[in-house]
Amino acid sequence: MARTKKPLCKRKRLLLWALSLFAVLAALPFLISGYVKLSVKSRILSPEEAAGSGYDCILVLGAGVWGEGENARPSHMLEDRLLTAIPLYESGAGKKLLMSGDHGTTDYDEVNVMRSFALEKGVPSEDVFMDHAGFSTYESLYRARDVFRAEKVLIVTQGYHLYRALYVAKALGLDAAGVAADLRPYRGQRYYDLREVLARCKDAAMCTVKPLPTYLGDPIPISGSGEATLG
Repeated sequence: MARTKKPLCKRKRLLLWALSLFAVLAALPFLISGYVKLSVKSRILSPEEAAGSGYDCILVLGAGVWGEGENARPSHMLEDRLLTAIPLYESGAGKKLLMSGDHGTTDYDEVNVMRSFALEKGVPSEDVFMDHAGFSTYESLYRARDVFRAEKVLIVTQGYHLYRALYVAKALGLDAAGVAADLRPYRGQRYYDLREVLARCKDAAMCTVKPLPTYLGDPIPISGSGEATLG
């Protein structure tokens, strides 16, 4: 009997180790996500708290647009980011608006849609900057620092995304705070919340390695005129 028990005990121990390892690996993304949220929670402000702060710029992170060309318009998420950022600009929370999004092809252009929306609301053209190569949250923050030479940044995006953006900003040495732009319920929010857990893990790794963004280019100081970013 002793000869048969030893292999069985060994297999049980191996199975227990395998199950424990699986449990740790399964929990790890949620632990990292929780740490990201907790580390920047205090940097989320209400619009009233942010008013008059005088940040170098209000960074509006891009999201999807609907339609093409002259018919293009912001998606609900992007519209709410703009509807949050523009009153913040008017309240003195930031000196300029920095619209950062995807304009990687001629057929898809988030930033000009964002700029047009702000101009229609009465924001002066010279106060609206466009980052045409804000292809990710990490790249938008990196370029805000190195291309647009911003040091103090007020970030506007939806709450679920804001934690990650603030974490990246902190890792890159920016003095950043954020205002959530949750003005309505969004279709598919549960999916966005789940996907964001993995995105926080990815950007936590990016902030450790700190790779260069896809494009850098010549500096365009946020202290100048936004019309330098036209084209």
